[in-house]
Amino acid sequence: MRPTREKSENPHAAYFVTTQTARRQPFFRHERWATLLREIILHYTGTGYSLHAWVIMPDHLHMLLVPTETLEKAVQLIKGGFSFRAKREFTWNSDIWQPGFTDRRIRDEAEWKNHLNYIRMNPVHAHLVSDSCLYPYMDFPASAFPQGLKPPSSPHTSDVRAEARTLQADSFPSQVESHSFQTEARSISSTSNEVSQ
Repeated sequence: MRPTREKSENPHAAYFVTTQTARRQPFFRHERWATLLREIILHYTGTGYSLHAWVIMPDHLHMLLVPTETLEKAVQLIKGGFSFRAKREFTWNSDIWQPGFTDRRIRDEAEWKNHLNYIRMNPVHAHLVSDSCLYPYMDFPASAFPQGLKPPSSPHTSDVRAEARTLQADSFPSQVESHSFQTEARSISSTSNEVSQ
């Protein structure tokens, strides 16, 4: 069962969105498919969403955007718009996209920069190019951290789930810390065994 999408109280929330092709087929390895998807993405910019960064990979798409209305509608404009045009222009009659998409709401400037860098380096990590500036299906039209991205914090509007996730993440030590804790625990345990004998 798919988890319920988190509701944001901020109408200007930014999201990192990923959507994949049906059966991970590398449709966008073909120039005309990738060019058409780029055209669709740019066509809806300013009406369905504010676009900050995007990269078209052979079998998936990453975007950093702020939806004008809902995130679902913004993604549907792209996926539905592309499917309609591909069926007409390429006479394609099979599925193009996997159902749904994944998203992450960007909470602060550090996350923003991490996701920009992820988009930038994706073609390099996939061994498509040696330098990201050589990749033609990627752009950063508005990469500056948007003002007003995060709602003003007050004791009444805190995001309890986000705090819980942060606390949970903080409660797990790193591998180095974990090893150190385990060594220390074994040392304490053997000391207490010696004392009790």
